[in-house]
Amino acid sequence: MKAALFDLDGVVFDTEPQYTVFWGMICREYHPEHPQLEQEIKGSTLVQIYDRWFSGALASEQASITARLNAFEAQMSYEFIDGFEALIASLRAHGVKTAVVTSSNQPKMASVYRAQPRFKTLFDAILTSEDFEYSKPHPDCYLKGAARFGAAPSECVVFEDSFNGLKSGRAAGMKVVGVATTNTVEAIAPLSDVQVKDYVGLDYDKLVECLHCH
Repeated sequence: MKAALFDLDGVVFDTEPQYTVFWGMICREYHPEHPQLEQEIKGSTLVQIYDRWFSGALASEQASITARLNAFEAQMSYEFIDGFEALIASLRAHGVKTAVVTSSNQPKMASVYRAQPRFKTLFDAILTSEDFEYSKPHPDCYLKGAARFGAAPSECVVFEDSFNGLKSGRAAGMKVVGVATTNTVEAIAPLSDVQVKDYVGLDYDKLVECLHCH
């Protein structure tokens, strides 16, 4: 294992419940005819959400929604998933390179750095939406993450919570750890090699052992 590549929301940070609150508010405002739409759009990028649900007559609302989202992200709480910091420390102690591979943009990351000043010290690379040509489930982002470290896909492990992210890791030909923060263990099992609810008790040796079983 040369590199561990982590999605951000629902994988590094326990932010998904907060996004559900934000999108619940937006969806009720613009799509009252579609209850629970915020559950449906989980794991989609902003571009994907806009293309599917805020195009045509609603396209003019995108700038306003983006401004509200930026303001919301600036005051969000960015708490690490339980056990995350210990896992990262263990991986790095074994010479594994670590990267964040996220659809988030630079303004969002600025909010993250303000809330968690130590964040940058945990990773060898941080790749954001500005670095990718294609969105998840396309493998582009994870292949770029591997290339950053000169690692082959078979030498990388991806940590993901959303269906699009899990598919992206799979399509990149990497081992995939499914994190059951956004979807159930049963739902993510077909798209991942190993499933976890958080990282408590998970370290380099345990991870290698789990991945070898699959």
